[in-house]
Amino acid sequence: MQKILYASEIAKLDLIHLENLGVSNHTFMELVALRFVDWFQSKGFPSTTPVVVCAGAGNNGGDGLAIARILFSLGFPVEVVTCFSADANLATDCKQNLLLLPSQIPTYPLGGSALPNGGILIDAYLGIGCKGLLREEGKERIQIINSFGGTIISLDLPSGLPADTILSGVAVKADLTITLGFPKLSLFLPEHAAYTGELEVLDIGFTEEELEEFSATTFFLKEQDVLPLHRRFHRFAHKGDFGKVLLVGGSKGKIGAAILAAKAAFRTGSGLVTCLIPEDERGALAAAVPEAMCVFGEQQEFSSYDAIGLGPGLGLDKGELLKKILGATHKPVVLDADALNCLAKDASTWALIPKGSILTPHLKEFDRLFGTSTTHLERMAKAKVCCLNYGINLVLKGANSLCSLADGRQVFNSSGSKYMATAGMGDALTGVLTSYLGQGYSPENAVLCGVFHHGLAGELAGEHYVRGTMALDLIEAIPQTYLSIGLD
Repeated sequence: MQKILYASEIAKLDLIHLENLGVSNHTFMELVALRFVDWFQSKGFPSTTPVVVCAGAGNNGGDGLAIARILFSLGFPVEVVTCFSADANLATDCKQNLLLLPSQIPTYPLGGSALPNGGILIDAYLGIGCKGLLREEGKERIQIINSFGGTIISLDLPSGLPADTILSGVAVKADLTITLGFPKLSLFLPEHAAYTGELEVLDIGFTEEELEEFSATTFFLKEQDVLPLHRRFHRFAHKGDFGKVLLVGGSKGKIGAAILAAKAAFRTGSGLVTCLIPEDERGALAAAVPEAMCVFGEQQEFSSYDAIGLGPGLGLDKGELLKKILGATHKPVVLDADALNCLAKDASTWALIPKGSILTPHLKEFDRLFGTSTTHLERMAKAKVCCLNYGINLVLKGANSLCSLADGRQVFNSSGSKYMATAGMGDALTGVLTSYLGQGYSPENAVLCGVFHHGLAGELAGEHYVRGTMALDLIEAIPQTYLSIGLD
């Protein structure tokens, strides 16, 4: 998993990287620009696409000027807009790249001429060095950039957005942010959704050995991290080896939640799935998931299951059942939906949760559990304390879902899609996570594999169904996610 560093550490990382490469900062800036242009071309933008680069006076601006020069050499119609005064003290490499601009590229100060009506604007005004409130001239420049009528692509960070904290002023509202090396913490905060747009990470060559110089408790989970976390099964494996799981939920009128969780567990790989539901809902479950078994009533041998998932459609009146199940098993469980709401109503239940268990609240459920938070950073801090105190894991669901692990690490997920914002997606995640626990995955690996595959299935389904994506579409795409990462 990739470490997420603070802005104050990035300058040191750059120095280490330059020393290892044996190159100057200017040469490294050229390499960054070339990688950005490679990415840009991979997106299939026609060479007739107008490009305007808004460049600041620092290293971010220097990157932008190098990008402008390279795009121009490839035939793109490029304009450069300088976001600094005529007497500004430019960073050395920014100044050098400004001098290297071909004279054929139109160059003018921001506000000196109207921006083009369309095309692409590359925002290279302010980078990670931006701290505190902007001066009035900075605010005015950002307002002009935001008035651009085409697509805005921010380089590393949307200008004005702090790297590690909550925005307290104005920032560029990017359609897409291409962050360099690794994502900055602020890009994951929902408070900044209107500024970051879509997020992509551009590999600029930092190595794992270079990152080892820094301690970190916050990480970014990428596709290549997931395959080694998976268990492998031999050809003599039988359904018992793939786990016997119990899903508890599906109260009257909410049987669909249990159905989705059961289907997701099977699609994830569970060998045996049983649902504890009201007896009068058995027909619906049998018709929708004939592979699943049903049990009824609270007199069950809960300790006989490899894993238990509680909550999808459970009902708010099942607090005592929740306590009974938690007291009957010492294996990690998954708690979602109404199981979390019951937990929020009765704090004594916390002591019964087995070590390694997985809680999966969305933002409102999280605030019910821990009290209203004023910022997402506050939620992150609360989640870490909870996981360390109780030895559990918590998935705070949303874009780039945050996985807080029992050892204090916090991991942002890289997979997912805005088209997953529909009913039943959380029920599917409960089935996925319970399945992995039942298959014998460690709680940590169950969390990381579960959240990643759930998000990737959402991406695959979203490519086909876009705004019409349903939870069942995601569930049907789960097997394809294994093929996508090279797992049979």
